[in-house]
Amino acid sequence: MANRTLTRDMTFGRPSKHILAFALPLIFGNLFQQLYSMADSIIVGQYLGVDALAAVGSVGSLQFLILGFCMGSCAGLAIPIAQRFGAHDEENLRKYVANSVWLSTAMGLIVTAITVALARQILVWMQTPANIIDEAYAYFAAALLGIPAMILYNLASSIMRALGDSKRPLYFLLLSSVLNIVLDLVFIINFHWGCAGAAWATVISQGVSGVLCVIYIAFKLPVLHIRKEEWKLSGEHLKNLSYMGFPMGLQNSITAIGSVILSSAVNTLGSGAVAAMTAAGKVQFIFTAPYDSMGMTLATFAGQNLGARKYSRIDKGMRFGILSMFVYSAVSLVVLYFFGTTVALLFVSASETAILADVHTFLVINAATSFLLALLMIVRYIVQGIGYSNYALFAGLFEMVARILVALILVPRMGFTGASLANPAAWIAANGFLFPCYFHLMKKIRARNDEVPDVSIE
Repeated sequence: MANRTLTRDMTFGRPSKHILAFALPLIFGNLFQQLYSMADSIIVGQYLGVDALAAVGSVGSLQFLILGFCMGSCAGLAIPIAQRFGAHDEENLRKYVANSVWLSTAMGLIVTAITVALARQILVWMQTPANIIDEAYAYFAAALLGIPAMILYNLASSIMRALGDSKRPLYFLLLSSVLNIVLDLVFIINFHWGCAGAAWATVISQGVSGVLCVIYIAFKLPVLHIRKEEWKLSGEHLKNLSYMGFPMGLQNSITAIGSVILSSAVNTLGSGAVAAMTAAGKVQFIFTAPYDSMGMTLATFAGQNLGARKYSRIDKGMRFGILSMFVYSAVSLVVLYFFGTTVALLFVSASETAILADVHTFLVINAATSFLLALLMIVRYIVQGIGYSNYALFAGLFEMVARILVALILVPRMGFTGASLANPAAWIAANGFLFPCYFHLMKKIRARNDEVPDVSIE
């Protein structure tokens, strides 16, 4: 295959070396993605007050329901690309890229039109407190209008990662994160746009990072220079892309349905509880970013090695990922136990003692069980990487049911503490389904195809 100097072929050499080299930029990238929402929440909380912070937080699960579908679908569309890269099938690689562009464009237009039209009614259905619903709608609607920009970045960066390049998307994200913070300050403090200003800052910044990814692909990755005939819609390629991509998006959305229902239950506890859940969630996302990054790394690693038919390397990659994330989860528990509420002061004033007490409860419960999330992310992404996104979709159903049960049973009886148990319950339910599936699927793959021995030496 032509010119791989700017990509990473993970089908040879030590798996741990490739995984770490790929994962570290991805971890930093995910952390800076969190900066997008962190900057929104910090500036909103400090300059606009607790009610405004609650307004932004009240739509968090809704955003994940909708934007998570688009982001998950973009990641799924890159799986066949990673597999063709590992198989050194350059022509089909480009056809998959071309058809993924057509699919993602249609997805962006349809999802944006539907969700913007229904945005306010959805907030009413969720029992959003009356004192924050107007600001929540302003933020939510602006974020939805930015769906095409979000899809542009996520698809372009996912394609680059499928070819083993996790560094350049990070560079572009770093630049746009700085832009996001600057625009937050300008739109909220100078222009007085309120919560909507924070959303527009994120939309513009993501659009910039997406354009930079496309420019880089055009000038630096000739393997992705699609010929005129390769832009033609292909039923076979669209079918495979849909099979890989949309289940990943639906898995995110199904998981988010449980979170939306949980958020509705938390809304009944008042805006203080909503603010506590928002602040705690922001802190948690910072510390759980490595789990998602390791999972995304292993999806690319598994996809490339599936294409190369080196299945033992997939098993080795999973074991290394689990071990490294188990160590990390122990460290993060110690840090969050002692310093979690200190970090939460970025979002909430020190005078809000009741809110900070709830934040501490949430962080301790979730950090103590976060190794379950690490296991879930690793196995889920590997299952998706080997081409079985539908199994991850079913795991999302288990997560959804667990969160709904917590919302209906524990929150009315235990209040905020009950809500804090929703994530661990969801992680346990999903892992109980996915782990047996992984071993079954790998056995099925080995029975269907002869394995290529891994004889590479570094």
